[in-house]
Amino acid sequence: MANHKDVNKLTAAGLLISLGIIYGDIGTSPLYVFKAIIGDRLITADLILGGLSCIFWTLTLQTTIKYVIITLQADNKGEGGIFSLYSLVKRKAKWLIIPAMIGGAALLADGIMTPAVTVSSAIEGLGIIYKDLPTVPIVILIITFLFGIQQFGTSFIGKAFGPIMWIWFTMIAVLGAAYVMQFPEILKAINPYYAYHILTTNPEAFLIIGAVFLCTTGAEALYSDLGHCGRSNIRVSWVYVKICLILSYMGQGVWLWQLQGKHLGEINPFFHIMPDWFLIYGILIATVAAAVASQALISGSFTLISEAVRLNLWPKVKINYPSNSKGQLYVPSMNWVLFIGCILVVLIFQKSEHMEAAYGLSITVAMLMTTILVSIFLMRKKVPMYLIVIFLTIYGVIELTFLAGNAVKILHGGWFTLILGMSLFSIMWAWSNGRRIRNRYMRFVDIEKYFPIISKISEDETIPKYASQLVYLTSANFNFEIESSIMYSIIQKHPKRADVYWLLHVDVTDEPFTMEYKVEQLVDKKLIRIDFRLGFRVEQRVNVLFRKVVEEMVKNGEIDITSKYASLKEHNIAGDFRFVVIEKVLSNSNSLRFIERFTMAYYTILKTFSVPEERGFGLDLSFVAVEKVPLIVDIPTDFYLKRLD
Repeated sequence: MANHKDVNKLTAAGLLISLGIIYGDIGTSPLYVFKAIIGDRLITADLILGGLSCIFWTLTLQTTIKYVIITLQADNKGEGGIFSLYSLVKRKAKWLIIPAMIGGAALLADGIMTPAVTVSSAIEGLGIIYKDLPTVPIVILIITFLFGIQQFGTSFIGKAFGPIMWIWFTMIAVLGAAYVMQFPEILKAINPYYAYHILTTNPEAFLIIGAVFLCTTGAEALYSDLGHCGRSNIRVSWVYVKICLILSYMGQGVWLWQLQGKHLGEINPFFHIMPDWFLIYGILIATVAAAVASQALISGSFTLISEAVRLNLWPKVKINYPSNSKGQLYVPSMNWVLFIGCILVVLIFQKSEHMEAAYGLSITVAMLMTTILVSIFLMRKKVPMYLIVIFLTIYGVIELTFLAGNAVKILHGGWFTLILGMSLFSIMWAWSNGRRIRNRYMRFVDIEKYFPIISKISEDETIPKYASQLVYLTSANFNFEIESSIMYSIIQKHPKRADVYWLLHVDVTDEPFTMEYKVEQLVDKKLIRIDFRLGFRVEQRVNVLFRKVVEEMVKNGEIDITSKYASLKEHNIAGDFRFVVIEKVLSNSNSLRFIERFTMAYYTILKTFSVPEERGFGLDLSFVAVEKVPLIVDIPTDFYLKRLD
């Protein structure tokens, strides 16, 4: 595709967009990372240098090498993200759906935590100026505003994201550099010895490593937003962003150097490296940057859900497109789930330092799942096995260490993220497996043997005409078979006479933006099958797509849709179209195992909250009939029934 090539071009506009879209989460980490590393520990030279060294090498190994250099290679026609990656490798093994679902659920959990943590960290800076200011109501107000504006589209705000984040990164770099110039010896923290020393000698090493991990929480966004910015723009802009981040952390380290032998308490080093006269402006810029970071995570969550829906990993939900901007979508149900989750986080934990204990656990899991999928991708690309083993070993050890460091925090708030992630995963698991169990009991029949009867029904005037053009959605992957439920609907359940019968099949491809179709006349001008091949990021507006195909077929003389009613035919008026959606209902059966019965019960509950299939496919509801057909799992025959005379 053209935009796949265009999006990978290096441009000034692309670099600015990258700053605004991609780096909100990782870019606002200096607000809370060093504060989390120090915690209530005694400030020592070892702790400062060790913390800085851990931050530098985490950003280098995890963000730069793993994501910027290696993972960005795994682009799916220019698109990134865990579901794009899964689409690239899913044919390798069925079990790969598990890491994809775990990673997706973890990223959604991160989308709930990030706005609460970043906005709280920024607003708490006001406490330096106004000692007794209650920050929680202000945080809730900002979060409410953020989620409230989603329904109107955020493209008008999005245009300002790049310049805002450029101001933010420049500000933190200048503030940090001013302190580094006073004490350049702090730069020796780049030596990995200090990281090794703190992690091998400090009894609280796991707690420290859990706090250090917060500096790279936005790395997954680098990959997820590949389609918006392009690989070249991300790689070049990351150089600037990393320098700014390192300068900010080093500057905080210099300021902390003066406090050796003391405790930090509730003081945040980030705000204390600001001159007094600049503090109010710094807090304002930090708040706006936090809002940008939150917006990026919210938009990313919407994209993630829309992909999950099309890959049949999430119940069909309503998806709106509030603007014409690429990637601009709004998922009302997810918006309010995220909003309620964020508010709960703020109300439960109150302060950012308490939220930090819950933050990080989910994104560590997401990164671990990405490592597994990237390893499979490298195998697909025929990368030498010894290099794959090295990659898997290095990042497996790093991320399992980070996971262990964050697991220590479970009792101190990590439990919330754990419950959140498991709940989201359970929805994906139940929906995916519920569909699989349901499809297992769908019966397909040879369509060819029904050709004669379909032709006769179409001409049988003793049967009232149901519609001129009768359209069914079929899940049959091959043109020689059809669901028995569709034939039952046409022939037995109120026989349906029509001039033309249409079968529509939608195949979701592993590529993001495929839009192709194929037409087959199974019975000449009587029974026609259309196969749509749509990318996993394409909106499935079957009504619009079908109309476009019919118009092209009429133009090419392949079909005549003029009404056959005499009074309408003489005026050349097109016949009516009617869609029939067959809703398959699984009957109760003792043949299902307990876990399958439980899955189907969960699936049924989720289905009541999901958008009906006819809406999910974008059909015009005024022309749709929905028929419920039971899927008979088993009919018991091993019993004796006595007849009485």
